[in-house]
Amino acid sequence: MAAENGNPGFLKRTWHRLRSPSAKWSVLGLLVVGFVIGSVAIIGTQVMVNVTGTDKFCGTACHSMQWVAKEHRDGIHGTNRTGVAATCHDCHIPKDYPYLLFYKARAGIKDVIGEMRGVIDTEAKFKAARMEMAKHVWEEYAGNNSQACRNCHVFTKEVLAKQKEMVRPIHATVMEGKATCIDCHKGIAHTAP
Repeated sequence: MAAENGNPGFLKRTWHRLRSPSAKWSVLGLLVVGFVIGSVAIIGTQVMVNVTGTDKFCGTACHSMQWVAKEHRDGIHGTNRTGVAATCHDCHIPKDYPYLLFYKARAGIKDVIGEMRGVIDTEAKFKAARMEMAKHVWEEYAGNNSQACRNCHVFTKEVLAKQKEMVRPIHATVMEGKATCIDCHKGIAHTAP
């Protein structure tokens, strides 16, 4: 009906608006540019999350954590009889994607500034700051019910009868929600300060 009175139809008008320039760019051109920029941002973010989430990056490439990385590699979570090893990322980075990005951005800014200022660039400085860093991690674990531990250690599948007699009642309290992993397991992945 619109074509009968000389006006183009809705689809033609929409297509014309998408293709015709609005000052310098057409709406379609702006959408394509926006899509490309958005895609590059999403892919770039994912690449950075993957690169900065490796043990190599955490322990040697950028961070002043080579002393802790060695402890981890030599400890029960880095080398054990089953061959299953936890990575830095498994224990220290949240799994939920939006929070993961916020956490990595915040930690990244803090860590880069710390690296540039040489906050922990010697083993002596590391040892001096170790208790403070450990307390921060312990508080985080206590606050989220040791979620990083629970990502691998599933209490609903544990058989108390197969555990050592002295730990059964303690693990029972954890299963009841009256305690959390970090209450007893400070120093399990790294040497306790």
